[in-house]
Amino acid sequence: MGVHQRIDKHAHKELRKLLNRRQYFPTTKDILHFEGLNGPDGIKRKSPGQDEPWHYLDPTDSNDNALREMILDHMHNLTVALYKNNKQRAAFEASWLAHAITDGLTPAHHFPLEEKLSELRDGEGLETRNTTVKKLVLPGKNRRHQLRNNWEFWGAKGVMTTHFTFEWGIATTLATARLKNTSPSSNDIVRLKNDGFMPLFDDALHNIYRLKLYEEFNRAGWTRRLARETKAQLIPEIVKIVTLAWYSCHLKAAAKAGK
Repeated sequence: MGVHQRIDKHAHKELRKLLNRRQYFPTTKDILHFEGLNGPDGIKRKSPGQDEPWHYLDPTDSNDNALREMILDHMHNLTVALYKNNKQRAAFEASWLAHAITDGLTPAHHFPLEEKLSELRDGEGLETRNTTVKKLVLPGKNRRHQLRNNWEFWGAKGVMTTHFTFEWGIATTLATARLKNTSPSSNDIVRLKNDGFMPLFDDALHNIYRLKLYEEFNRAGWTRRLARETKAQLIPEIVKIVTLAWYSCHLKAAAKAGK
């Protein structure tokens, strides 16, 4: 719905403020080429359940590190691609890195979906959702049980219906919003250089989680406060963190090259 693309565009503008004209980073056009059907969401349609990125993160579980490790893998690969001047790989890694960070900081992705799916699928793992039908239609012990499971997932106030409608609210709010305060602060840059990227990501994650946006949406639907917080805090915070991730990779690549 264009949310990832707009965040990428804003983050790229912020990054260029931190680089001089001669310092290379993939263009917005090249980065956006690896969004949509060429991005993580496209994999879900092309090969359901097979090598499908899982961008969910429980902010209350300090041991939930799968997405953090994925982010660090993308950062390592982007750093290497920048160092080797592999422009296509750099654009791919920059795009998929930004997508993983954005999903990880989006409140709808803080819901424990894997556990809920396992419950509704009678303990079956995510890898068994390997066809479009299996992704869309939940099983059941009998017809009545199957209908109940699918209603809990797809019905009004269902797990995935709520997820989609929350993200639709973000998309429609963002469509006409003028974003402010998207620039990393000088303190952010100092922390990035001294402490690395992940502490900044974790701070943003917990700041966003404390807003309880998804809980409010579940309770009251899309409210004025949700729209206001989305424009003033949620999206600007995500743009900053994507910018800092890209900048961290640039700094490491430049250090490797001795520049």
